[in-house]
Amino acid sequence: MKASDAKMKWVSAITEARSAQDAVDDLARGIGATLQGGIDLAFLFVSPYFQNDYDQLSGRIFDRLGCRTLIGCSAGGVIGGEREIERRPAISILAASLPDVVVNPFHIDQADLPDLDASPTKWEACFGIQTTGRSHFVLLADPVTMDVERALQGLDYAYPHSAKIGGLSSGGEGAGKSGLFLNQERFRSGMVGIGISGEIEMDTIVAQGCKPIGEPFSITKSDRNLLIEIDHKQPIEVLQDLFQELSEADQKRIQHSLFIGLATTPLQESLSRGDFLMRNLMGLDPRNGALALSALPHEGQTGQFHLRDQETSAEEMKWYLTEYQLATQPKTAMGALLFSCMGRGSHLYGEPDFETRLFHAQMGLVPLGGFFCNGEIGRVAQTTFLHGYTSCLGLFRRPSSTNLS
Repeated sequence: MKASDAKMKWVSAITEARSAQDAVDDLARGIGATLQGGIDLAFLFVSPYFQNDYDQLSGRIFDRLGCRTLIGCSAGGVIGGEREIERRPAISILAASLPDVVVNPFHIDQADLPDLDASPTKWEACFGIQTTGRSHFVLLADPVTMDVERALQGLDYAYPHSAKIGGLSSGGEGAGKSGLFLNQERFRSGMVGIGISGEIEMDTIVAQGCKPIGEPFSITKSDRNLLIEIDHKQPIEVLQDLFQELSEADQKRIQHSLFIGLATTPLQESLSRGDFLMRNLMGLDPRNGALALSALPHEGQTGQFHLRDQETSAEEMKWYLTEYQLATQPKTAMGALLFSCMGRGSHLYGEPDFETRLFHAQMGLVPLGGFFCNGEIGRVAQTTFLHGYTSCLGLFRRPSSTNLS
């Protein structure tokens, strides 16, 4: 068979074995003979139960499975084999045979990052991936030792047309406690990732799980992360008026699940799903009614208050997957990664495996892997952000005329 005639293949496996050796054996059986041509790329996600094995585990799996490239990280919960296992011992792997695809792995530390005003060539040198052609990126980073937002700004600057997806490692407490895996090595800091190019596309979905309440407003005064006036009124006044208009259920939600959506598009008459970037409300200044955000709003920007809830999150993910299948041929995706917030999963939905079941109900038996993150990486309106309370999907397929990322 010619290489150009070979087919891309993906397979997902998961284990709840409690010894490292048994886990490696289980994963090897789970991958089985599906990838007889060898594993070009594997994504590995490991619960902190195995933290004493982090230094050797990726190397053992790399050798046992015959991987050409393996990346992964520690995870407070893992996704794979059509399951989500949270806060229990588990390891998942998503592996692929990728003919005619080039995989460029890398590890960088904070000190490796150029200044934000550095040229694209310096950012290209940092990641070791040429800007000629089109690479897509999967990124896994340590939340303590890496300025992820700075790295994402540099990536968007140097590779503006590339899709980026990923998450922050979880399950570790403090610097050096989490694990980042690249081939046979374990790193305690920085970021690991891959750039992939050739006969492959990666489409991305960012499901922020929020519904709008009230009407869009204009930010008329701000100072750094403080929202001081909206529509020339104190934000607290607007919120008090909005509270009276809400249903009893939403009045309860607003006390613990209130977010602000900041428009990522130029001023337009109507804004819809995907036009807002959701950010947390960090606090209220009772002296002037200002709101502190986990963002830097600017005057003239459009915003809207949002609520996060179970029904909205489920409906939004289903909507995105339905739109994806309408935009591509049904079941075009051949493998997928899901990066979901630790605050989602059974904590949000009240039951295990919810989003995994929803994914497979929409997409069929597309192999899915991933983990529950300390922060999720995904694009909104062509800019890559670090998110919270979000589920970000990367869907891999052969190139076609359609690209949703």
